[in-house]
Amino acid sequence: MRYLPLTPDDRARMLGVIGAPDVDALFVDVPAAARGAAFDLPPHAGEMEVERALAALAAKNRAAGAGPFFCGAGAYRHHVPASVDHIIQRSEFLTSYTPYQPEIAQGTLQVLFEFQTQVAALTGLEVANASMYDGSTACAEAVMMAQRVTRREKAILCGGLHPHYAQVTQTIAHAEGMEIVRQPAAIDPGDTVIAAIDDQTACVVVQTPNVFGVVTDVSKIAEAAHAKGALLVVVTTEAVSCGLLKSPGEMGADIAVAEGQSIGNALNFGGPYVGLFAAREKLVRQMPGRLCGETVDAEGRRGYVLTLSTREQHIRREKATSNICTNSGLCALAFSIHLSLLGGAGLRRLALINHSRARELADAVKGAGLEVLTPRFFNEIAVRTPGPAAALVDALLADGIVAGVPFSRLDPAAGLDDVLLLAATETTTSEDIAALAAALARRSGR
Repeated sequence: MRYLPLTPDDRARMLGVIGAPDVDALFVDVPAAARGAAFDLPPHAGEMEVERALAALAAKNRAAGAGPFFCGAGAYRHHVPASVDHIIQRSEFLTSYTPYQPEIAQGTLQVLFEFQTQVAALTGLEVANASMYDGSTACAEAVMMAQRVTRREKAILCGGLHPHYAQVTQTIAHAEGMEIVRQPAAIDPGDTVIAAIDDQTACVVVQTPNVFGVVTDVSKIAEAAHAKGALLVVVTTEAVSCGLLKSPGEMGADIAVAEGQSIGNALNFGGPYVGLFAAREKLVRQMPGRLCGETVDAEGRRGYVLTLSTREQHIRREKATSNICTNSGLCALAFSIHLSLLGGAGLRRLALINHSRARELADAVKGAGLEVLTPRFFNEIAVRTPGPAAALVDALLADGIVAGVPFSRLDPAAGLDDVLLLAATETTTSEDIAALAAALARRSGR
């Protein structure tokens, strides 16, 4: 029996109260092309029929490990030890949900506390929250946090910021009435963003390594932002780079956000992922999400609690710092377990292997006749292709090679159709790189 909680009269009365003529009026902000789409699906099917249909769809996918694979652009293929999957499936983690009652959720709270400690160490900042949905929404939340701290309405997005992060930020910040100044895509923006900072700027958002793989010391940008009373937000999409590069905090960042997928989490067709968020301690009360803290009970025993919960679920909406409803708890747990297994020395060694593989990749691509556009990189490079990069990627699929991400797929309007993003990690072998170089040489007639 179907459960239909609202009658037509109920709906009519609700619409009358809020002053909307009909239900469609509630969705006017959604583009018309995305509304009312008809799906070519049967009204119902049996279990076996559904299984067959889904199996046929799944068979069209190609696993990242099925051959040479060079995709990056914000989501990276890394080896996740089997021990990570084993530990996250322990019953105390599988059955735990949200830690509202600390007396029965000490394990969950301690995991989140340890996760925050790790993120703070990686970013070089004093405080971190108990995770965000993903890197892009964490970026948007950082911009709105800067608005609250500075009471200014303008954010400048550097030309090296991942286009998807920029788009998510524009979408979310628009609802807050913020002015988003998005600079044109640039492979190596350098310090060009400095000239755009003025007395009305709430924050400057820069990414390193940026979407083209360029590593930048943003210390000068931090100094320029602070001189104008603005905050610096540093974005990182490849968390493994934190094992080798100078941390955002060391470079003067006020807020650091990152995508944590690279540690403990597989590609998973694009999600779920885990956003990292850290800031200076003086800004802690404006941080979104929630924070776990360590304390002692009445008998002096160590315990863990929710220290700050500035979400709409906990306090009045007008007092909330965000409307994030949960943290990516399972993904954060996997991140924390993997990073604990690696340790500081292990993370650095992993980062060095990634950089070494990328250097090998850059040399091979140059040998195949392509221009490497990235002057300083960690494990990702941008190269110029003889023609449209998207066409080259499609052609190399016939050779069994997934040859990276065309930048035009991320930002079709940027005019960089001949730019291809290539990433190499510890999972990339010398044989994979040789196969790519040989295929590129054949396609370019060398």
